[in-house]
Amino acid sequence: MKNALRPEPAAMVGRFISLEPLTPELLPDVHRAIAQPAVFAGGFGGGPSGLRTDRDEFVDWAGRYYQWAGLPFAIRLLGGAHDGELIGATGLGDIDLFNQSAQVGWTAYDPRVWGTAVNVEAKLMLMGLAFDNGFGRIMIQADSVNARSRAAIAGIGATFEGVLRRNRQRPDGTWRDSAIYSVVVDEWPRVRAGLLERLERFEGPVAYRAAPVLAHA
Repeated sequence: MKNALRPEPAAMVGRFISLEPLTPELLPDVHRAIAQPAVFAGGFGGGPSGLRTDRDEFVDWAGRYYQWAGLPFAIRLLGGAHDGELIGATGLGDIDLFNQSAQVGWTAYDPRVWGTAVNVEAKLMLMGLAFDNGFGRIMIQADSVNARSRAAIAGIGATFEGVLRRNRQRPDGTWRDSAIYSVVVDEWPRVRAGLLERLERFEGPVAYRAAPVLAHA
């Protein structure tokens, strides 16, 4: 069995978004995009207690949060009134070349692009990069209580594998259960076709939507 190949950290351009290698210099822009209560409310970054609204505190946290040994990416919009704006970050990490496995994660977007083509195309590009380089299994996980993220993961065609109980400590000291999903190489043609079909339903470029308001805000 051949090992998977480690993808080169290079920019990728899609129809609605582009992905570029994330660098520490871009973290202030990531802060502007995602350091919001709505993003952390569902469990990203450890949940609400993990939110750092101060830019310098966020940059320090993000420098430890993202898997720099993996392939982190910044996400920018293409075209329209917000062309080139950085609206989030994602990545390919936990890379195991021998076992041909990796995880797509560390993903968060500006809430104004939730429900648009952004997540669909980001997953299409990242999983395509992995499978094109010989990976056989891609894992995606979310806090078990994050209904929005879990619905998005299931919506791209990933298979639910189960829940890892008490597997990660949150910043406030509580423990999260992680819902685990995956796509394996034999499923990729079906999943890829589904993602492409979903993208066809969107008319570009991406326009900002009203940001969600938390009930307790």
